[in-house]
Amino acid sequence: MNQSISLDKALDLRERGVLFVDARSPAEFADATIPGAINVPVLDDAERCEVGTLYKQLGKQQARRRGVEIVAPKIPSMIDRVEQARPHGTNIVVVFCWRGGMRSRALTQFLELAGVPARQLTGGHKLFRRHVLDFFDSADWGRMLVLRGLTGVGKTKALHQLTAAGFPVIDLEGLANHRGSAFGNLGLPEQPSQKMFEALLWDQLRHIGPEGYVLVEGESRHIGRVRLPQNVHQAMQSQTSLWLTASLMTRTRNILEDYPAIDRFKEQFLARIKALKERLGTQAVAEFEELLRRGEWQTLVQELMLRYYDPLYRHTFPERYIEVDYDEPEGGYAALQQAVQTLLKSLD
Repeated sequence: MNQSISLDKALDLRERGVLFVDARSPAEFADATIPGAINVPVLDDAERCEVGTLYKQLGKQQARRRGVEIVAPKIPSMIDRVEQARPHGTNIVVVFCWRGGMRSRALTQFLELAGVPARQLTGGHKLFRRHVLDFFDSADWGRMLVLRGLTGVGKTKALHQLTAAGFPVIDLEGLANHRGSAFGNLGLPEQPSQKMFEALLWDQLRHIGPEGYVLVEGESRHIGRVRLPQNVHQAMQSQTSLWLTASLMTRTRNILEDYPAIDRFKEQFLARIKALKERLGTQAVAEFEELLRRGEWQTLVQELMLRYYDPLYRHTFPERYIEVDYDEPEGGYAALQQAVQTLLKSLD
Protein backbone atom coordinates (compact mmCIF):
# COMPACT_ATOMS: atom_id res chain seq x y z
CA MET A 1 0.00 0.00 0.00
CA ASN A 2 1.20 3.49 -0.85
CA GLN A 3 2.08 5.21 2.42
CA SER A 4 2.83 8.67 0.96
CA ILE A 5 0.52 11.67 0.65
CA SER A 6 0.81 14.92 -1.31
CA LEU A 7 0.94 18.27 0.46
CA ASP A 8 -2.40 19.41 -1.01
CA LYS A 9 -4.19 16.28 0.18
CA ALA A 10 -2.48 16.46 3.56
CA LEU A 11 -3.56 20.07 4.08
CA ASP A 12 -7.13 19.08 3.17
CA LEU A 13 -7.00 16.43 5.90
CA ARG A 14 -5.58 19.00 8.30
CA GLU A 15 -8.77 21.03 7.85
CA ARG A 16 -10.66 18.01 9.19
CA GLY A 17 -8.55 17.77 12.33
CA VAL A 18 -6.06 15.10 11.27
CA LEU A 19 -2.94 14.98 13.43
CA PHE A 20 0.39 16.07 11.90
CA VAL A 21 3.50 14.49 13.40
CA ASP A 22 6.92 16.11 13.00
CA ALA A 23 9.57 13.38 13.11
CA ARG A 24 12.51 15.81 13.11
CA SER A 25 14.74 16.64 16.06
CA PRO A 26 13.53 18.95 18.86
CA ALA A 27 15.81 21.77 17.64
CA GLU A 28 14.39 21.59 14.11
CA PHE A 29 10.85 21.50 15.50
CA ALA A 30 11.51 24.49 17.76
CA ASP A 31 12.79 26.51 14.79
CA ALA A 32 9.69 25.96 12.64
CA THR A 33 7.04 23.35 11.97
CA ILE A 34 3.61 23.00 10.40
CA PRO A 35 1.24 24.81 12.80
CA GLY A 36 -0.52 22.38 15.12
CA ALA A 37 1.96 19.53 14.60
CA ILE A 38 3.36 17.56 17.52
CA ASN A 39 7.01 16.56 17.79
CA VAL A 40 7.83 12.84 17.95
CA PRO A 41 11.55 12.88 17.14
CA VAL A 42 12.99 9.74 15.63
CA LEU A 43 16.42 11.11 16.60
CA ASP A 44 17.03 13.76 19.24
CA ASP A 45 19.49 16.59 18.60
CA ALA A 46 22.58 14.72 19.81
CA GLU A 47 21.59 11.50 18.04
CA ARG A 48 20.98 13.34 14.77
CA CYS A 49 24.43 14.90 15.04
CA GLU A 50 26.00 11.50 15.73
CA VAL A 51 24.32 9.81 12.77
CA GLY A 52 25.14 12.74 10.50
CA THR A 53 28.81 12.54 11.47
CA LEU A 54 28.88 8.80 10.75
CA TYR A 55 27.28 9.43 7.36
CA LYS A 56 30.04 11.88 6.43
CA GLN A 57 32.90 9.80 7.81
CA LEU A 58 31.88 6.18 7.19
CA GLY A 59 29.05 6.33 4.68
CA LYS A 60 25.33 5.68 4.42
CA GLN A 61 25.29 2.03 5.53
CA GLN A 62 27.08 2.63 8.84
CA ALA A 63 24.96 5.69 9.56
CA ARG A 64 21.72 3.79 8.92
CA ARG A 65 22.81 0.86 11.08
CA ARG A 66 23.60 3.19 13.96
CA GLY A 67 20.27 4.92 13.43
CA VAL A 68 18.45 1.60 13.78
CA GLU A 69 20.33 0.85 17.02
CA ILE A 70 19.33 4.21 18.46
CA VAL A 71 15.70 4.15 17.36
CA ALA A 72 14.73 0.52 18.10
CA PRO A 73 14.28 0.91 21.90
CA LYS A 74 12.19 4.05 21.41
CA ILE A 75 9.60 2.63 19.00
CA PRO A 76 6.92 1.74 21.61
CA SER A 77 7.10 5.16 23.26
CA MET A 78 6.89 6.93 19.90
CA ILE A 79 3.78 4.96 18.97
CA ASP A 80 2.23 5.69 22.38
CA ARG A 81 2.92 9.41 21.96
CA VAL A 82 1.11 9.51 18.62
CA GLU A 83 -1.85 7.46 19.83
CA GLN A 84 -2.29 9.68 22.89
CA ALA A 85 -2.25 12.84 20.77
CA ARG A 86 -4.49 11.60 17.96
CA PRO A 87 -7.84 13.43 18.16
CA HIS A 88 -10.87 11.29 18.94
CA GLY A 89 -12.79 10.42 15.80
CA THR A 90 -9.87 10.84 13.40
CA ASN A 91 -8.22 7.91 11.71
CA ILE A 92 -5.11 8.70 9.70
CA VAL A 93 -2.06 10.66 10.87
CA VAL A 94 0.36 12.57 8.61
CA VAL A 95 4.07 12.21 9.34
CA PHE A 96 6.78 14.50 7.99
CA CYS A 97 10.47 15.27 8.35
CA TRP A 98 12.69 17.73 6.50
CA ARG A 99 12.38 16.44 2.91
CA GLY A 100 10.21 13.35 3.22
CA GLY A 101 13.14 11.03 3.86
CA MET A 102 14.20 8.26 6.21
CA ARG A 103 12.93 9.68 9.50
CA SER A 104 9.33 10.19 8.44
CA ARG A 105 9.36 6.97 6.42
CA ALA A 106 10.54 4.98 9.44
CA LEU A 107 7.98 6.48 11.83
CA THR A 108 5.19 5.99 9.27
CA GLN A 109 6.09 2.30 8.97
CA PHE A 110 6.31 1.85 12.75
CA LEU A 111 2.83 3.32 13.14
CA GLU A 112 1.38 1.19 10.34
CA LEU A 113 2.83 -1.97 11.90
CA ALA A 114 1.21 -1.00 15.20
CA GLY A 115 -2.17 -0.56 13.54
CA VAL A 116 -2.14 3.24 13.41
CA PRO A 117 -2.94 4.38 9.84
CA ALA A 118 -0.22 6.83 8.80
CA ARG A 119 0.93 8.62 5.67
CA GLN A 120 4.33 10.12 4.93
CA LEU A 121 4.19 13.70 3.62
CA THR A 122 5.91 13.85 0.24
CA GLY A 123 8.50 16.63 0.21
CA GLY A 124 8.33 17.10 3.98
CA HIS A 125 8.63 20.42 5.77
CA LYS A 126 10.81 21.79 2.97
CA LEU A 127 7.89 21.57 0.52
CA PHE A 128 5.51 23.09 3.08
CA ARG A 129 7.92 26.00 3.52
CA ARG A 130 7.93 26.52 -0.26
CA HIS A 131 4.13 26.45 -0.20
CA VAL A 132 4.05 29.22 2.43
CA LEU A 133 6.47 31.42 0.48
CA ASP A 134 4.49 30.92 -2.74
CA PHE A 135 1.31 31.88 -0.89
CA PHE A 136 2.77 35.21 0.19
CA ASP A 137 4.20 35.83 -3.28
CA SER A 138 0.77 35.33 -4.84
CA ALA A 139 -0.95 38.00 -2.70
CA ASP A 140 -4.18 36.05 -3.30
CA TRP A 141 -6.01 37.08 -0.15
CA GLY A 142 -8.61 39.66 0.75
CA ARG A 143 -8.42 43.26 1.86
CA MET A 144 -6.61 44.17 5.05
CA LEU A 145 -8.41 46.79 7.15
CA VAL A 146 -5.95 48.39 9.53
CA LEU A 147 -6.48 49.85 13.00
CA ARG A 148 -3.96 52.59 13.70
CA GLY A 149 -3.37 55.13 16.44
CA LEU A 150 -0.81 56.47 18.87
CA THR A 151 0.84 54.18 21.43
CA GLY A 152 -1.51 53.08 24.20
CA VAL A 153 -4.72 54.02 22.41
CA GLY A 154 -5.99 50.44 22.79
CA LYS A 155 -5.62 48.91 19.33
CA THR A 156 -5.02 45.38 20.63
CA LYS A 157 -7.97 45.68 23.02
CA ALA A 158 -10.10 46.84 20.10
CA LEU A 159 -9.07 43.82 18.03
CA HIS A 160 -10.06 41.50 20.88
CA GLN A 161 -13.48 43.17 21.07
CA LEU A 162 -13.93 42.80 17.32
CA THR A 163 -12.91 39.13 17.53
CA ALA A 164 -15.50 38.51 20.26
CA ALA A 165 -18.13 40.12 18.03
CA GLY A 166 -17.33 37.72 15.18
CA PHE A 167 -15.26 39.97 12.92
CA PRO A 168 -12.31 38.32 11.09
CA VAL A 169 -9.19 39.49 12.95
CA ILE A 170 -5.50 38.61 12.88
CA ASP A 171 -3.49 39.64 15.94
CA LEU A 172 -0.07 40.17 14.36
CA GLU A 173 1.55 41.08 17.67
CA GLY A 174 0.09 37.94 19.22
CA LEU A 175 1.58 35.79 16.45
CA ALA A 176 4.93 37.56 16.88
CA ASN A 177 4.93 37.51 20.72
CA HIS A 178 5.87 41.18 20.61
CA ARG A 179 4.02 44.44 21.22
CA GLY A 180 5.79 46.13 18.33
CA SER A 181 7.80 48.72 20.27
CA ALA A 182 11.18 49.23 21.91
CA PHE A 183 9.71 47.65 25.07
CA GLY A 184 7.51 45.23 23.19
CA ASN A 185 8.85 41.86 24.32
CA LEU A 186 8.91 42.48 28.08
CA GLY A 187 7.02 39.77 29.94
CA LEU A 188 6.23 37.80 26.78
CA PRO A 189 7.45 34.38 25.61
CA GLU A 190 10.34 34.08 23.17
CA GLN A 191 9.50 35.27 19.67
CA PRO A 192 9.05 32.61 16.99
CA SER A 193 11.57 32.27 14.21
CA GLN A 194 10.89 34.10 10.95
CA LYS A 195 9.88 30.81 9.31
CA MET A 196 7.47 29.93 12.12
CA PHE A 197 5.96 33.42 12.17
CA GLU A 198 5.27 33.17 8.44
CA ALA A 199 3.73 29.71 8.90
CA LEU A 200 1.42 31.02 11.64
CA LEU A 201 0.46 34.02 9.50
CA TRP A 202 -0.21 31.74 6.51
CA ASP A 203 -2.46 29.64 8.73
CA GLN A 204 -4.55 32.73 9.53
CA LEU A 205 -4.60 34.42 6.12
CA ARG A 206 -5.42 31.34 4.03
CA HIS A 207 -8.98 31.34 5.39
CA ILE A 208 -9.73 34.86 4.16
CA GLY A 209 -9.98 34.32 0.41
CA PRO A 210 -9.52 36.93 -2.33
CA GLU A 211 -13.01 38.45 -1.83
CA GLY A 212 -12.87 38.64 1.96
CA TYR A 213 -11.33 41.02 4.45
CA VAL A 214 -9.47 40.89 7.75
CA LEU A 215 -8.84 43.44 10.50
CA VAL A 216 -5.28 43.92 11.74
CA GLU A 217 -3.31 46.36 13.85
CA GLY A 218 -1.06 48.79 12.00
CA GLU A 219 2.58 47.73 12.24
CA SER A 220 5.90 48.61 10.71
CA ARG A 221 7.27 45.77 8.64
CA HIS A 222 9.39 44.64 11.61
CA ILE A 223 7.66 43.36 14.76
CA GLY A 224 10.57 42.81 17.08
CA ARG A 225 12.96 40.50 15.28
CA VAL A 226 10.42 39.09 12.82
CA ARG A 227 9.16 40.92 9.77
CA LEU A 228 5.97 40.88 7.76
CA PRO A 229 6.15 39.47 4.23
CA GLN A 230 6.49 42.36 1.81
CA ASN A 231 3.16 41.76 0.04
CA VAL A 232 1.33 41.64 3.37
CA HIS A 233 2.84 44.91 4.52
CA GLN A 234 2.05 46.56 1.19
CA ALA A 235 -1.56 45.35 1.40
CA MET A 236 -1.83 47.00 4.81
CA GLN A 237 -0.97 50.37 3.25
CA SER A 238 -3.48 50.19 0.40
CA GLN A 239 -6.81 50.61 2.23
CA THR A 240 -8.43 53.38 4.26
CA SER A 241 -7.36 53.01 7.90
CA LEU A 242 -9.31 53.32 11.14
CA TRP A 243 -7.49 55.90 13.30
CA LEU A 244 -8.24 55.40 17.00
CA THR A 245 -7.86 58.35 19.39
CA ALA A 246 -7.81 58.54 23.20
CA SER A 247 -6.65 60.94 25.89
CA LEU A 248 -3.11 60.80 27.26
CA MET A 249 -4.48 59.57 30.61
CA THR A 250 -6.39 56.71 28.96
CA ARG A 251 -3.37 55.76 26.91
CA THR A 252 -1.16 55.77 30.00
CA ARG A 253 -3.61 53.54 31.85
CA ASN A 254 -3.72 51.12 28.93
CA ILE A 255 0.08 50.86 28.83
CA LEU A 256 0.32 50.20 32.57
CA GLU A 257 -2.36 47.51 32.26
CA ASP A 258 -0.32 45.86 29.50
CA TYR A 259 2.61 45.51 31.92
CA PRO A 260 0.89 44.31 35.14
CA ALA A 261 4.14 43.22 36.82
CA ILE A 262 6.10 46.23 35.63
CA ASP A 263 8.43 46.44 38.67
CA ARG A 264 9.91 43.07 37.70
CA PHE A 265 11.24 44.54 34.46
CA LYS A 266 13.19 47.53 35.75
CA GLU A 267 16.52 46.25 34.44
CA GLN A 268 15.07 45.47 31.03
CA PHE A 269 13.38 48.89 30.92
CA LEU A 270 16.67 50.54 31.79
CA ALA A 271 18.45 48.77 28.92
CA ARG A 272 15.74 49.86 26.45
CA ILE A 273 15.87 53.46 27.73
CA LYS A 274 19.65 53.61 27.30
CA ALA A 275 19.19 52.45 23.70
CA LEU A 276 17.16 55.62 23.00
CA LYS A 277 20.13 57.91 23.65
CA GLU A 278 21.08 58.31 19.98
CA ARG A 279 17.56 59.41 19.04
CA LEU A 280 16.61 61.49 22.11
CA GLY A 281 19.94 62.65 23.51
CA THR A 282 21.76 62.23 26.81
CA GLN A 283 19.62 64.69 28.80
CA ALA A 284 16.28 63.07 27.98
CA VAL A 285 17.59 59.58 28.70
CA ALA A 286 19.00 60.75 32.04
CA GLU A 287 15.56 62.13 32.97
CA PHE A 288 13.90 58.85 32.02
CA GLU A 289 16.43 56.90 34.07
CA GLU A 290 15.71 59.06 37.12
CA LEU A 291 11.96 58.51 36.78
CA LEU A 292 12.61 54.79 36.49
CA ARG A 293 14.85 54.80 39.57
CA ARG A 294 12.12 56.52 41.61
CA GLY A 295 9.45 54.14 40.31
CA GLU A 296 7.35 56.96 38.84
CA TRP A 297 5.89 54.74 36.17
CA GLN A 298 2.94 56.91 35.18
CA THR A 299 5.12 59.95 34.53
CA LEU A 300 7.74 57.83 32.77
CA VAL A 301 5.15 56.29 30.44
CA GLN A 302 3.65 59.69 29.63
CA GLU A 303 7.05 61.23 28.90
CA LEU A 304 8.06 58.33 26.68
CA MET A 305 4.86 58.69 24.69
CA LEU A 306 5.08 62.47 24.32
CA ARG A 307 8.79 62.65 23.54
CA TYR A 308 9.47 59.40 21.71
CA TYR A 309 6.46 57.39 20.54
CA ASP A 310 4.06 60.14 19.42
CA PRO A 311 6.60 61.89 17.14
CA LEU A 312 7.55 58.46 15.78
CA TYR A 313 3.95 57.51 14.94
CA ARG A 314 3.11 60.85 13.36
CA HIS A 315 5.69 60.14 10.66
CA THR A 316 3.50 57.21 9.57
CA PHE A 317 0.13 58.98 9.65
CA PRO A 318 -2.14 57.36 7.01
CA GLU A 319 -3.24 59.32 3.96
CA ARG A 320 -6.83 58.05 4.19
CA TYR A 321 -8.51 57.27 7.48
CA ILE A 322 -11.72 57.28 9.49
CA GLU A 323 -11.21 58.72 12.97
CA VAL A 324 -12.69 56.80 15.91
CA ASP A 325 -12.96 58.24 19.44
CA TYR A 326 -11.87 55.25 21.53
CA ASP A 327 -11.31 57.11 24.80
CA GLU A 328 -13.85 55.03 26.72
CA PRO A 329 -13.61 51.40 25.55
CA GLU A 330 -17.33 50.61 25.96
CA GLY A 331 -18.64 53.68 24.15
CA GLY A 332 -15.60 53.67 21.92
CA TYR A 333 -16.34 50.14 20.78
CA ALA A 334 -19.77 51.16 19.47
CA ALA A 335 -18.10 53.93 17.46
CA LEU A 336 -15.45 51.49 16.25
CA GLN A 337 -18.01 48.92 15.12
CA GLN A 338 -19.91 51.62 13.24
CA ALA A 339 -16.69 52.79 11.58
CA VAL A 340 -15.87 49.24 10.49
CA GLN A 341 -19.31 48.86 8.93
CA THR A 342 -18.97 52.22 7.18
CA LEU A 343 -15.57 51.23 5.81
CA LEU A 344 -16.87 47.87 4.59
CA LYS A 345 -19.76 49.53 2.74
CA SER A 346 -17.30 51.85 1.00
CA LEU A 347 -15.39 48.82 -0.28
CA ASP A 348 -18.40 47.10 -1.87
